[in-house]
Amino acid sequence: MEASAPAAVIVLAAGAGTRMKSRTPKVLHEIGGRSLLAHAVIAAEGTGPAELVVVVRHEREKVAAHLSEHAPEVAIADQDDVPGTGRAVQCGLEKVAADSGTVLVTYGDVPLLEAATLRELVTAHEAASAAVTVLTARVGDPTGYGRILRSADGSEVLGIVEHKDATEAQRAIDEINSGIYAFDLAVLRDALSRVSTDNAQGEMYLTDVLEIARSDGRSVRAVVTDDVMMVEGANDRVQLAQLGAEMNRRTLERHMRAGVTIIDPATTWIDADVTIGQDARILPGVQLHGATDIGEGAIIGPDTTLRDTEVGAGAEVLRSHALLAQIGAGATVGPFSYLRAGTELGANGKIGGFVETKNARIGDGAKVPHLSYVGDAEIGEGTNIGAATIFANYDGVSKHRTTVGKHVRIGSDNVLVAPVTIGDGAATGAGTTVRKDVPPGALGVNAVAQRNVEGWTLRRRAGTAAEAAARAALEADPAAAAAPAVEDNEEHQQR
Repeated sequence: MEASAPAAVIVLAAGAGTRMKSRTPKVLHEIGGRSLLAHAVIAAEGTGPAELVVVVRHEREKVAAHLSEHAPEVAIADQDDVPGTGRAVQCGLEKVAADSGTVLVTYGDVPLLEAATLRELVTAHEAASAAVTVLTARVGDPTGYGRILRSADGSEVLGIVEHKDATEAQRAIDEINSGIYAFDLAVLRDALSRVSTDNAQGEMYLTDVLEIARSDGRSVRAVVTDDVMMVEGANDRVQLAQLGAEMNRRTLERHMRAGVTIIDPATTWIDADVTIGQDARILPGVQLHGATDIGEGAIIGPDTTLRDTEVGAGAEVLRSHALLAQIGAGATVGPFSYLRAGTELGANGKIGGFVETKNARIGDGAKVPHLSYVGDAEIGEGTNIGAATIFANYDGVSKHRTTVGKHVRIGSDNVLVAPVTIGDGAATGAGTTVRKDVPPGALGVNAVAQRNVEGWTLRRRAGTAAEAAARAALEADPAAAAAPAVEDNEEHQQR
């Protein structure tokens, strides 16, 4: 039977989460590149509800702002001063316009819960025409959890007893309450109106709805999940880390089963929204964050961190860091390079070792091989930037852009002082500081003729190892002192 869409999903996210010991609301802590609340909302959205409500209270403005940014379609309900999950759901129902159908209740701190499990819960609930259906799990050590009390034939839930209130026989039960429910909407509204705060905690308990439904002669059922981690919540940072590790393990397994090679899962971290093409290879020490997209056959790592970065098919990124960058098909990056926001490397291009780029478009087949900074630049296809070249883009007040044409050869140790344009097919000499445009096909040079000061080491470094070496060389070859200076060494420029 195919699951029908629920009338509404209510996500409870009002708790203070004091055990986190954090200024950040518990539901805004992150694992897998999303907040706990974002995971919960995505799972809820996967059921296709007509209405989706999140109930908030603690740090209300922060949580509401987060929802507005990441899930603007969600309705926000405020829990008042009356404590308890029953009151939280009642406040959420004030935002639900429907008066019939199925309502799911879930939580903002169960990040491994999947939409498929929620759909199964709805299907079972509606197939049994139940008033309430609770999602349960069986655990090896149920200490601290509420136990599920079933009828003799196991079909009905007779009640839920908290650990502290359970008898020894009841504590032996290994089926626990996840706190996630499917309710008949009309039953839920009516029962909540009859739930009181007359208890030791002075709270409105959602579990009281089950007792009221049974006393009214209605059916209360349970659906057991065999994946207990799916219903685990994060109450402190230890549990947060445990859930994060489990989510990462599942994410890596999903990619490997889809045809991605991950050499060392123990040192690899991949966020939930990352996409990776078939036959890509992820080497040890890799972290892929945000909306990163890796193309087919690409090789990433080792020791590489990419965030919100697109890597084309067959590209290689070695021991580098990239943020909001685009790396074209067949391109190579690294080792030890830093691609900052706005970097676009064309197909078969190269950003080599110890290169930093920012807001730079580097054309197809263009190369920045080593030891350079390229900021606010446009580099045409087939161009080569010599070693130790600096694109001087900042004058102390404003940033300026440099344009380098197609098939240009920039000599080693150049400084390109923006704004400046170097035309197609042009070249610059080694050690050049380019302060004005270089026309297409021209050679830009500004180095002065070399002057050799004979005997300088003998006079100024007397008694040193350098002086001894120079003296020995001159004695062995007196003609070396008269060697002419090289004024045009264009043939020796590093390309």
